[in-house]
Amino acid sequence: TGAIGLYNVGQSCCLNSLLQVFLMNIHFTGILRRITVPPCAAQKRRNVPYQMLLLLEEMQCGKQKAVAPIDLACCLSVYKVKLFVQYDAAQLFLTLWNLIKRQMKNPELVEKLSHLYTICVQEHLACQKCSFETKRNSSMLTLPLPVLDSNSHVLRTLEDCLQYFFHPEELTDHNMCFCEQCGRKTPFLQSMKLVHLPQTLTIHLKRFSFEKSAYIHKLSHYLPFPQDLDFNAVLTENQCQADDNEKAAWQYELFAVVAHSGSTSCGHYCAYIRSLTECKWYCFNDSEVCQVSWDDVKCTYGHSNLRWGETAYLLIYMKKHPQ
Repeated sequence: TGAIGLYNVGQSCCLNSLLQVFLMNIHFTGILRRITVPPCAAQKRRNVPYQMLLLLEEMQCGKQKAVAPIDLACCLSVYKVKLFVQYDAAQLFLTLWNLIKRQMKNPELVEKLSHLYTICVQEHLACQKCSFETKRNSSMLTLPLPVLDSNSHVLRTLEDCLQYFFHPEELTDHNMCFCEQCGRKTPFLQSMKLVHLPQTLTIHLKRFSFEKSAYIHKLSHYLPFPQDLDFNAVLTENQCQADDNEKAAWQYELFAVVAHSGSTSCGHYCAYIRSLTECKWYCFNDSEVCQVSWDDVKCTYGHSNLRWGETAYLLIYMKKHPQ
């Protein structure tokens, strides 16, 4: 089934969860299998994609219930990804992805990897006193969705979080911008429009909040997310900057959930992943792997009375009908 565990080799639950999400994604492993093998032993030890490929082969060919990602962990330590460190899954995902991309030598594979994960948006700034407007295209690897609005009110569903993220914001008072046409600081309307969504979409629920005292507080309130997500039904026309062909492919199915339990200073990660070959859900909790139901996955919606309970932190969706 490919559902093989990874031993915890030094507070590596965050790394293990992300590796499982990467290696259970057949679109990613299809790219990984085509990498150029480094020519010498020293380069092989330092090459993250190659070490991930060796780990994948060990997981698929071995008979044991779990394998130890020691060689990959040693490889990552060269790039300051140390063991016995509490990592944030969203930050570690970006670090891993950038290491993989940078060390893939084949330009065609780099392009495929980027196309598989990269989100494209268009940022708009419009002066409210005149017609001056600027537009800038940018890319991101995750959609970092707030789970509270600007008044610290709870956003009730994932769809609410998406709508809030793409909702225009008025920049007034001390947030005003300099308008080249007006020659002074004026109120601006800032908005973001969706241009392109990738085959594998990673959503980051911003459940860790900085309070005034610089204390990081975990937001554990109930936040449901759907198995099926259609961006055309969530966002308005004004929140999109894409043609009909692009938007026709914006229908997604949930592939994985990276969940966090415990406190911000002493937490644990595990991953719930839907096997693309079997269409069954599994829970990957370090070396322990077991089949679970959708009701088990829904337990990661969160609960305000269970501050240290298990809550979804990263949601990974797959396109239903990739172009």
